[in-house]
Amino acid sequence: MDDVVRGGRDALARVRDEGGKVTPCPLDAVKLGSPVQRLNRDVLCTGWNYLDHIYESEGKREGQDPDSLPEHPAFFTKGPDTIVGPHDDIAFDPKLSGKWDYEAELALVIRTGGRSIDEENALDHVFGWCIANDVSQRDLQRAHGGQWLKGKSIDGTMPLGPWLTTSDEVTDPHDLLIECELNGRLLQQASTKEMAFTIPRIIAELSRGMTLRPGERDPDRYAERHRQCS
Repeated sequence: MDDVVRGGRDALARVRDEGGKVTPCPLDAVKLGSPVQRLNRDVLCTGWNYLDHIYESEGKREGQDPDSLPEHPAFFTKGPDTIVGPHDDIAFDPKLSGKWDYEAELALVIRTGGRSIDEENALDHVFGWCIANDVSQRDLQRAHGGQWLKGKSIDGTMPLGPWLTTSDEVTDPHDLLIECELNGRLLQQASTKEMAFTIPRIIAELSRGMTLRPGERDPDRYAERHRQCS
């Protein structure tokens, strides 16, 4: 899949043509991994992009609340070694952190690279969409000045996928429902309609003066109803 993403529309068309010749096998006979695995650099992420979460968590960030609603998207990165398959165990270590938190998110994969991408053409650069769980360690985050890198870059803590839905199959990425369930219990539910910043705006501002490359992922953290879990 990494080669298909980097190969652009022609590669995707060839895969679709060949897909009809493949002999199907039962889903339970295979192990589904992360849909993309080779990264050009860290996973690029957006924070403070879910207004309900900003209000919901007010006063609960140990003095690290923002002074006001953001005027621009906030960006951070997650190390490439965070990624695991959707059904893999996360690298849970109670000695490392006592405050593990789940965050169901929409992730996008860049198809066509670019620098200072226009907002009007931003979605043309997207190969497809998938789901990520940005498992975070809140005490590490708080201990290091509230910045997100350390509390979100622990190896083996971001299940991704399994499905990568191509952009032509998603009519409106701003009308998607994201849910997180644990043993049949709904923990999290949100719609991309509630995003503080649109996806084209995020891509445009992230790429301003900074080249995005095919295969890069940007988990957009809009569906962030945080509840501490362990």
